Amino acid sequence: MSDSSREDYAARQLVLVTGMSGAGKSTAARALEDLGWFVMNNLPPHLLVEALGDDSEPDPMRSRGIAVIADVRNAAVLQQLQESRRQLETLGVDIRSLYLEASDEALVRRFESSRRPHPLQDVGRILDSIERERSLLSDMRGSADLVIDTTQLNVHELRRRIEAAFPDESRIQVRATVVSFGFKYGIPVDADLVFDARFLPNPYWVPELRERTGLDASVNDYVVSQDNAPEYLAQMAALVDLVADGYLREGKRYVTIAVGCTGGKHRSVAMAENLSVRLIKQGLETLVAHRDLGRE
Repeated sequence: MSDSSREDYAARQLVLVTGMSGAGKSTAARALEDLGWFVMNNLPPHLLVEALGDDSEPDPMRSRGIAVIADVRNAAVLQQLQESRRQLETLGVDIRSLYLEASDEALVRRFESSRRPHPLQDVGRILDSIERERSLLSDMRGSADLVIDTTQLNVHELRRRIEAAFPDESRIQVRATVVSFGFKYGIPVDADLVFDARFLPNPYWVPELRERTGLDASVNDYVVSQDNAPEYLAQMAALVDLVADGYLREGKRYVTIAVGCTGGKHRSVAMAENLSVRLIKQGLETLVAHRDLGRE
């Protein structure tokens, strides 16, 4: 391959979208297309290198790069995809991988409501097919730059997560998603950093605050005025700032920060909102999501 050809590849950007069937890849594809990416659905993996080297698309399609939505349904396709990715990385292509997943229960509900079979389903149960696919894709999930759990997300919330993850590259390098949650509902599976706010006094036990949430000023003021709360916020923000450079060095451009309390209604919500403000001031583009707010 000529040096000029290698330079052409090195100028390319690729978003590789994989994940569980039913987890939202179609929504991700539409969101990326609206953001200016040239989206290819179900491109055979062995054609990936050729597609990235093809100059036939108009320049406007190249303005953001190419996004490939990959459905991996057997070990042979997975191996082809991994081989093509390694080859493109050797050629200097800027590759970012997005993996979408959801809980077994959520995926079963989605397939049953759509009345469509799972792609790996023959005559067995939907759950058996989901388990097979999850096992097949475990390595893809482990190597993904960004994992989004769509269990609790509707299509509009998923679009916002995609938009936050892939903004104009000239403006920001590391993006953060701050998620509040309740420990009694489980730790978010896509969290990179987990912080526990349960050491703070619980507004639930204050009668006038019980029915309010961390989005209310009265609850927010109560939480952040507690001993060690401001220091804890400062330490959280400092830790994110500390690891940001390391993430960039390792090619990781996204960080999901989970802040938990017991039910995800008061302390975690207030702390997540305050943490996001600090991170924005530090130069990180930040999205806030309250996973369990409203569940109680």
